[in-house]
Amino acid sequence: MKTAVSIPDAIFERAEQLAKRGRRSRSDLYSAALQEYIERHAPEDVTDAMNRVCDAIGGERGGFTTAVARRVLERTEW
Repeated sequence: MKTAVSIPDAIFERAEQLAKRGRRSRSDLYSAALQEYIERHAPEDVTDAMNRVCDAIGGERGGFTTAVARRVLERTEW
């Protein structure tokens, strides 16, 4: 899909440099950046994925596993 957006000149120039350095198209760079942003700001998707993995693995969820998982999640940037 084609779309038009307005961004500050400084960000555009940095993006252009990054695309050239990585030998990527502007569209590819912006798509990747937007995808990363969406993934970082949609924690419900992360929770759903983790729940699917836990359901697939099955088994008991003991106190140790729960405590370790909670510690890891608390330290993770959302």
